[in-house]
Amino acid sequence: MGINEQAGPAAPIQLTIDHVTIAGSTLAALEASFAAIGLTTDYGGPHSNGVTHMSLLGFDDGSYIELISSMQPGQKDNVFWGEHIAGDGGPCAWAVYAEDVAAEAERVRRLGVTVTGPNYYHRRRPDGQLVEWDLAFLGDKAAGATIPFIIKDITPRTLRVQPSAAVTGSVLTGIGQVVVGVESLSETITLFQRLYHWAEPQVVDDVNFGAKLAHFPESQVTLAAPLTHKDWLAMQLARFGESPCAFLINTTNFEAAQQLDLLPPVDWFGRPAAWFDPAKLNGTRLGLIG
Repeated sequence: MGINEQAGPAAPIQLTIDHVTIAGSTLAALEASFAAIGLTTDYGGPHSNGVTHMSLLGFDDGSYIELISSMQPGQKDNVFWGEHIAGDGGPCAWAVYAEDVAAEAERVRRLGVTVTGPNYYHRRRPDGQLVEWDLAFLGDKAAGATIPFIIKDITPRTLRVQPSAAVTGSVLTGIGQVVVGVESLSETITLFQRLYHWAEPQVVDDVNFGAKLAHFPESQVTLAAPLTHKDWLAMQLARFGESPCAFLINTTNFEAAQQLDLLPPVDWFGRPAAWFDPAKLNGTRLGLIG
């Protein structure tokens, strides 16, 4: 996916969302809130940092939602979302899959973006199975905060994630949209266009969502900036810095999905969307998109 400046505009790069991450101070509370809305997760075990552990909601398309917390109250890992975990910050990161992490990391590095890795990571599943992968982190902010981090399995992917019983075979099929909270829409739009060659985004003031949104039509990515310095997103950014602020799950049958306990449908750039009540998810904005 190199760039040849003399060959004309580069083709847009399609990202494959691997997973998104939601942080909280206790994993049990995160698991309970998801189970209460009908999205029961599967425990995945501790990470190789010795600090965090996770549960996941795996979808049929291979993507998943990761719930992450520290194994001991008050423990912090400075690389992996310590402030989000301690402060019940909710959405904190997103990752994309690459067949060659080193090559993609080098492509981004050549564009002048800070890259850390690739580095090796693992976690031990409850059944004792070791799951291994490589990661590379892009940019100067926290891992997967604005620019997604890159992941590639070493062990078979089926060891890292399988569809969860709560959603397999259902109308909920995978991660549909990542909404990234940013300080400056214009600067981040320029950054994403430089990295991925995307066309100009659609920009709207979304009073319902409570943010100024910039959606890249050929992607699963929407950027969000505060409408005022006092709104919820401004407070989130002031407390935790830039990071994803909401996620939408794809559904093949939006009407059938309304059997879940959702808020009234809204328009999301020409597509129907409906959010779960954030109060039931400790403030996390999670919804469905048709």
